[in-house]
Amino acid sequence: MTHVDVRDLVGHPGASRAVHLAEPLGGLATPMAEVPAEAPLAVDVLLESVMEGILVSGRVAGPLLLRCARCLTEFESDLDVKVRELFAAHPDAEADDYPLEEDHVNLEPMVRDAVVLELPFSPLCRPDCRGLCERCGGDRNRDECACGPDVDPRWAGLEALLADIDVPDDESGPEAG
Repeated sequence: MTHVDVRDLVGHPGASRAVHLAEPLGGLATPMAEVPAEAPLAVDVLLESVMEGILVSGRVAGPLLLRCARCLTEFESDLDVKVRELFAAHPDAEADDYPLEEDHVNLEPMVRDAVVLELPFSPLCRPDCRGLCERCGGDRNRDECACGPDVDPRWAGLEALLADIDVPDDESGPEAG
């Protein structure tokens, strides 16, 4: 992201200007979500001169590539983050203000912070995703799992006993004659 010249706003409280940028910003990723490095992020903000510096408010939007936390399927989504930050001439470390650097603001740190905080920690391709089979790794959403139902190991001995018992196939009971 480029630096935005704000000489026309500094020292003129009440003055404002809209800024529209669309540039790629690499390095925005977590293990399960990323903003494609080649895709531009749209930054639409209003710069307002206030007594403390420049107030930047608006939104950041762009594409997201996600990986489902249950089935690991890759899918796309949209990012839309609202921002509202102060760029102060004398930033307060406790208030987490961004610095106003010699009549310009550098929007990149603000955009990076806002986007990274918005990336989902555990995205799902759909709410009812069944995930992967823990035994064979098959995708349960696609019926790739051929494993039978899970058997509780505490009942495995009983299952072996039942396999040895000869159970008749017909349902005729003692009344059948």
